[in-house]
Amino acid sequence: MGNKPVVELKNLSKTIGKKKIVDNLNLALYPGQITGFLGPNGAGKTTTIRMMVGLMEPSSGDVIIDGISLADDFEGGLSKVGVIVENPEMYKYMSGYKNLVHFARMHEAVTKERIDEVVHQVGMQNRIHEKVSTYSLGMRQRLGLAQALLHRPKFLILDEPTNGLDPAGIREFRMHLRDIAEKEGVSVFVSSHMLSEIELMCDRIAVIQNGKLIDIREMSGMQESHYYIEALPRDATEALLKEEGFTAESHQNGFIINAEKEQIPALIQQFTLQKQQIFAVQPYRKTLEDEFLEMTGGGQIAEAHTK
Repeated sequence: MGNKPVVELKNLSKTIGKKKIVDNLNLALYPGQITGFLGPNGAGKTTTIRMMVGLMEPSSGDVIIDGISLADDFEGGLSKVGVIVENPEMYKYMSGYKNLVHFARMHEAVTKERIDEVVHQVGMQNRIHEKVSTYSLGMRQRLGLAQALLHRPKFLILDEPTNGLDPAGIREFRMHLRDIAEKEGVSVFVSSHMLSEIELMCDRIAVIQNGKLIDIREMSGMQESHYYIEALPRDATEALLKEEGFTAESHQNGFIINAEKEQIPALIQQFTLQKQQIFAVQPYRKTLEDEFLEMTGGGQIAEAHTK
């Protein structure tokens, strides 16, 4: 990850009527990193994205892309951005290649060589000269990704990019995205309600609730050592865990604790000394859904088209 952010949201706010939709949002996005953007329904995700791509003017604050303030140089800032929405719009009666040629004309200095390069990058060389009307949803998503990459953007925004794709298509799209972030140093910002996919795709997540950024977490930091302990009597198990300094979180018939692998043998020994009946001691990994619900206090997972 580069030290200098590609994108900075600085004190970004949006008020509509008397309601503050986005409240003093500060966020930095870095090259080569994929950041997931999550929030309950009505959290302000879509409003934030609209301000980031210039579809909505902030009430206050600024969006800075590759050192360019959108408030000062709107076109210059947006020239660094590629966008993919849920269902990319293409000319279906034209081939995929002709669509790319058409989009290339909207940018300066996009050569035929660059078009061929992005076609190979998204793995479409065998189908690119066929009409878009013959493409599956997955193929159209890949073409949308190629189109968004034509002008070598520094920043790529994706809003529900895998919606409607089958598992194979989702995996394929995720691999292309990871490749682009790592090899070209693009900063990728993904808004999605598919938490399992965000978990596999992203390096970190930013969580918004009631218009405020409430948490930013590195996905690697969420791999903390947790263990599931199940032993009887249950009350005695909980008491022993607390006595040994562990915070015991009730789960199914046992408890989840945060512990290092090296601590487990001594803990089992204590259970044995107290003649506890041990049924399970096993590693436990919290899912992103678990983490999300903890962060938002059980807020409903954001759905597509959240306002």
